[in-house]
Amino acid sequence: MQLTGHILIVDDEAHVRLFLTLIVRSLGTIEVHGAPNGLEALAAYRALPCAPLLILLDVNMPGIDGIETLRLLRAAGATCPIVMLTSLATRQRVEEAIVAGADHYIRKDTPRDEIISQLKTVLEDAGETAPPLGEQK
Repeated sequence: MQLTGHILIVDDEAHVRLFLTLIVRSLGTIEVHGAPNGLEALAAYRALPCAPLLILLDVNMPGIDGIETLRLLRAAGATCPIVMLTSLATRQRVEEAIVAGADHYIRKDTPRDEIISQLKTVLEDAGETAPPLGEQK
């Protein structure tokens, strides 16, 4: 799988955004956009030149949490897969994220190779419904 396009990574921890950037860049020529919180994620999403391939979104962030950010991104028109990231995955939070429109859930302590495999699966599954690369949002 060699992808080309934009991915938005939202996490309040800079080292997590960097780690995830390195992971997604291994999937192809990816333009990575990062945001440390929900408000900046919405601004970054709106500023993208075209629909992103994927959004990686931390659940626990100060201010607007990841679940509310997910709802706001979906309301803003995000149709791409949104993968929630967390250190703690309670059944209630996972269900809440799915109801809010999340496509997948990954624990942050998941090994790198498994994260890559899961992201590939999410992107392949979305392939039939994702907008063509470069399509306007």
